[in-house]
Amino acid sequence: MESAITRVSLDDVTIAYRDSGATGGHLYSDTPVILVHGMGGDGHTWDRFAAQLVKRGRRVIIPDLRGHGRSEHTDSYLFPEFGADILRLCERLELATVDLVGHSLGGYAISWLAMQRPELVRRLVIEEQPLPLRSGDEQMTFTRRLPSVPELWHATTSLIRHPRAVLAFDRSMTGTALEQFRKPYPEWWEGLSDITAPTLFLRGGPGGMVDPAKLEQMQASLADCTVRTFSSGHSIHRDRYHEFETEVLPFLGH
Repeated sequence: MESAITRVSLDDVTIAYRDSGATGGHLYSDTPVILVHGMGGDGHTWDRFAAQLVKRGRRVIIPDLRGHGRSEHTDSYLFPEFGADILRLCERLELATVDLVGHSLGGYAISWLAMQRPELVRRLVIEEQPLPLRSGDEQMTFTRRLPSVPELWHATTSLIRHPRAVLAFDRSMTGTALEQFRKPYPEWWEGLSDITAPTLFLRGGPGGMVDPAKLEQMQASLADCTVRTFSSGHSIHRDRYHEFETEVLPFLGH
């Protein structure tokens, strides 16, 4: 998707994003699709999919998360803060309703937004979000399932395709992210019941980072959640693009 980069100050951080602008010609032309990347990458990971959406008459907005791409580095990288940045961007752009697609860390961001502002979200697509612990009792049982720092880096970064993303990434967040993956996050689980948007959860195969038992619990907590499993690893939209497109485009109304 070729469009100018805009940088906007949102309270404590400056966020960079690209906006294809209004297009028309589709039932949901007035509902932008916001594509949110995972940790270590930037918005260019979505270029191929964004082009297909624009071709079908959709407005597409692609932000770089804080500490990534052309967005500002900060002193804090808590999961809810990534979601709050996306929500403030929606408010700044005066969006009445959106479709959200998020990969990994981006899944945390968009799920948080859907909990806080359920009326804003029409469709929710979560790709390979590592699901957090529900309580301290799970700590010893499931810690080995959680991603290590090398796994996070390998799964979400493509040096060959997007070297700029690697250079721009604030590596100081890696330890903070890993610590959050390992800590119970009961507030996230409690908030699932507030999500009203139909949700599509995409899970990778053996190389993915989604605990299947937790995924069953998540699906049971949501009012409307469909799960699709792929044979790829953590980055489905990159490694199984055509399968990804086949699932996600119809879900978004195409």
